[in-house]
Amino acid sequence: MKKYIVLGVLFILPIIAYLFFASGVNNFVKLPVLTEGVEEVSDFHSLNGDTVRLKGKITVLGFLGKHPEKMKGNAFNINQKIYKRFYKFSDFQFVMILPEGMQKEAEELKRELSPLTDMVNWKFLFGKDRDIEELFHSLQSNAALDEDMSTPLVFIVDRERNLRGRKKDEDSGRVLYGFDATSVAELNDKMIDDIKILLAEYRLELKKNNTTNKRNSYLKKLK
Repeated sequence: MKKYIVLGVLFILPIIAYLFFASGVNNFVKLPVLTEGVEEVSDFHSLNGDTVRLKGKITVLGFLGKHPEKMKGNAFNINQKIYKRFYKFSDFQFVMILPEGMQKEAEELKRELSPLTDMVNWKFLFGKDRDIEELFHSLQSNAALDEDMSTPLVFIVDRERNLRGRKKDEDSGRVLYGFDATSVAELNDKMIDDIKILLAEYRLELKKNNTTNKRNSYLKKLK
């Protein structure tokens, strides 16, 4: 009897361990989708006249409002902690939303950040207050824009224009829609990890697609 128990334990435990770790991997590589179909930024125009879209890009989305000079500290934080770490990844961009008429202030902010990093993937977009509100509301977060159309929160939007975040933040116990750019600790401890998870998810997806394509190509040759 003891022999069968030992054999059973030796057989069952590895299966349980495998299922446990497999579940952990699946949780790790999938950053939850909180909102599907974030509004596209087609109604906004950029600082340099180039076309900017959320579709097909991994985007850090922010709202600098009518007084971007007051948001310089936030911009510096996300530039140093997030942008400099990830901007070389393919299809990664920062999109900062401002009301019409803030071009001069955006240029000044860009000049101040330029000595610190390559600003190639910093995108400043301008639009009407109504369009800014519609874009923000499409996130369906639990936050609100300030009166000047700004918020200290920045958001992660994936290539399919879905808002990504945490369904249960370990500190607040609530859904984490965006990250407080005034908090270096939150950027370090949470946002960096979440972007890593999203990038890992896309890498695994690419690897899977490449494997499938190679297999299909091999099968065609056999025919």
